[in-house]
Amino acid sequence: MPFQLRQRQTLQWILMLLAAFTLSACGFHLRGPANLPFKTIYLGFSGNSPLGTELKRYIRASGVEVLDSPTDAEAVLQVLADTRERKILTLNTDGRVREYSLYQRFSFQVKNNKGAIIIAPASIVLKRDITYDENQELAKQAEEVLLYRDMQSDLVQQILRRLSARKTNVDETVQE
Repeated sequence: MPFQLRQRQTLQWILMLLAAFTLSACGFHLRGPANLPFKTIYLGFSGNSPLGTELKRYIRASGVEVLDSPTDAEAVLQVLADTRERKILTLNTDGRVREYSLYQRFSFQVKNNKGAIIIAPASIVLKRDITYDENQELAKQAEEVLLYRDMQSDLVQQILRRLSARKTNVDETVQE
């Protein structure tokens, strides 16, 4: 093997190792559990709410205890609104629906067990667009269910980020 070819291969290996080292040193890491500023929380969801069940699972994974009574909890999440909506986005030339917009609106606030507001009322609105074809009705219904499930997971992550963004101590809140 000629010397120049071997030197070129060695240089390529060094450059690849340097690129791999640079990428590994960029600070990227997987998201861990949420760092919530309280030890116990009460969630004001109904018992059969899929959103409440998923949020409860993620909160428990972060080391916070989810209680069944709001009087014993350091924080109380109150659900103000949780609605789903489907609106027509576009029509074809025959006046038939071609696309829908799916919305999920969620409003909540967090108080301590004495009634002081920890997180002021906040709203989260999620939107997804879906095409529609009357010849594929069952497939489009299944796709809609999947999109709502995806929006629910996104909503849970946004709620967790808002809960963990509250860095001050729960006892320092102002009574309103």
